[in-house]
Amino acid sequence: MRIGELAARSGVSVRSLRYYEERGLLTSTRSAGGQRHYTDHDVERVAFIQRLYAAGLSSRTIVELLPCVDAPSEDNSDAALERMAEERDRLSEHIADLVRTRDALDELMNGARGYRESLRGAPVG
Repeated sequence: MRIGELAARSGVSVRSLRYYEERGLLTSTRSAGGQRHYTDHDVERVAFIQRLYAAGLSSRTIVELLPCVDAPSEDNSDAALERMAEERDRLSEHIADLVRTRDALDELMNGARGYRESLRGAPVG
């Protein structure tokens, strides 16, 4: 199938498919005229790539995980699980940072509310 059909069947833009190919996430064969051709299996691969993106993984990280899919083995599975655990730890730290930032903003807002209330009670002069 050509790139337009893969885009339609996978629900991903042609531009995204080209990007996936540039990043090494997806491969195609080329016709004599240079047109990209894909297989039915590529529809599933694009869906898998989309799930990895939805999990917050970068294209660089996804490339590191694909050997587990392309050449399944215990070593590749262990490496993929370790890499996903690293990403989970990174996300957990980011979440903790966001919570601290939100808490600091809450404190600033409470101070601003207190100040606003003090202005309401101040004599007009």
